[in-house]
Amino acid sequence: MKGKRGYIMRARATSVDETRRRILVATRDLGLETMSLEIVLRDVAERAGVTVQTVLRHFGSRDGLFAATMEFVQSDLLRHRAVPPRGDISSAVTALFDEYEDNGDWVITMLGQERTDPAVRRMTDRGRQMHRDWVQVAFGPLLPTGGPPADERVDLLVVATDVYTWKLLRRDRGLDRPNAEHRVHTLICAVLATTR
Repeated sequence: MKGKRGYIMRARATSVDETRRRILVATRDLGLETMSLEIVLRDVAERAGVTVQTVLRHFGSRDGLFAATMEFVQSDLLRHRAVPPRGDISSAVTALFDEYEDNGDWVITMLGQERTDPAVRRMTDRGRQMHRDWVQVAFGPLLPTGGPPADERVDLLVVATDVYTWKLLRRDRGLDRPNAEHRVHTLICAVLATTR
């Protein structure tokens, strides 16, 4: 009897997790399609195949849903942007561009809304910190000990690998991906070679 009850409890927990994930994916996808967080709960529920009550039961409120979705999206981004082997600048740039090609336009849109939407601001602040942390892990071992202080070099690497740099090269200049990646690679190498 205990075995059967344990199985039922695990099945329920799995079902709850799957429902939660469907809601988060629906919210993320609607945000990507509309390039906005102006999303109606009814649309999320319909896309996820649940009721609005189910959405609220899982997340408590619209703000709770968006906070959880931001967490979900950022966790997903971190998985895509795995830290490359130490010292492998080309792999780092490729991983970065993979992420930006998939999500860069949406990130730029969110950055444009951060001054007017506190939920978006929390997300973009966290995204900035995640990017800086990634830069420190990916390029930290390559930073020479002499020259400018580590913080200055990290700042320059953050700029070289920022989503706005990708936008300037890919969207504004219209460069193809290989040429844009080459320019970012060149910037990174220049920062790493800088001495005072």
